[in-house]
Amino acid sequence: MDACNEEDIKMYFYENRLKTFEGWPFDEGCSCTPENMAKAGFIHTPSENSPDIAMCFFCLKELEGWEPEDDPEKEHKSHAPACNFITLKKTVTELTVEEFFKLQKERHKFIIKKSCNEALTKLEEAAKLRRGDIIKTAMGEE
Repeated sequence: MDACNEEDIKMYFYENRLKTFEGWPFDEGCSCTPENMAKAGFIHTPSENSPDIAMCFFCLKELEGWEPEDDPEKEHKSHAPACNFITLKKTVTELTVEEFFKLQKERHKFIIKKSCNEALTKLEEAAKLRRGDIIKTAMGEE
């Protein structure tokens, strides 16, 4: 994984996150407008069944079921208090190179943790199926 490729860092910037909110169901008169969502670090990742899924580009926390009065920053902090992006005291453009690389290192930890958890879930599901097959074989129920 390249620590500084263009795709990897473009979501650090508000304008790029905001562009992902095309078709976002909340706009005028709401707390969770595309602008507020993007400011809180979210990108819009809709699915066919859930048009309001948003994910933090940094910690990868996905939230859905948004209500018009939900404050994106408060929701992000309450659901992902360990997210280094939402707790930043500076804007990305104010970070030193060293601070940016430290932040990027933390982001990679979230990415690695998520992929490990996904692999572990797949392994556990496969183990359950295999265990069931072994029990059927042992009981002579093939």
